[in-house]
Amino acid sequence: MTGVADTFFLIVLGLACAWLVWTDFRDGIIPDWINALIAVLALLRVLISEGVAAAAGAAGAGLLIGAALLLLRHIYFLVRGRQGLGLGDVKFLAAAGLWTGLADFPILLLAATFMALVVAIFLHVAGRSMTARTSLPFGPFLVAGLAITLALQTSGSQILW
Repeated sequence: MTGVADTFFLIVLGLACAWLVWTDFRDGIIPDWINALIAVLALLRVLISEGVAAAAGAAGAGLLIGAALLLLRHIYFLVRGRQGLGLGDVKFLAAAGLWTGLADFPILLLAATFMALVVAIFLHVAGRSMTARTSLPFGPFLVAGLAITLALQTSGSQILW
């Protein structure tokens, strides 16, 4: 893929993610249209750069990630009696998995959960009551995790050792 096309896809991804962060902070939701846009961008990017077979593989990875997280969400609800992961987060992670691929997807999750934990600790130290029932928008952390993963991928670094 040309540098111009890659830049275009990354700029549109960045704008979509910025809108996602703003909406999640403001309303506590991640709109389906943003997740769909992020997924379509990833599939088009892979289709243009690597062809139909790679795009089908990426779609399969996204579906696998989405199904696994949906199952995890359901099991958590059965055990705890409340939702721990929003459906918008599950859909975003499925779309983000199209960008990262299966191999680097754990890096996205690790980065996002680490940053959320650091913010929760900071809020607690700053005096905000942080309990197991405290709600914290997770979308912004997921976006940051995606950005970190993509930055590591484009830097040429081998992420998984």
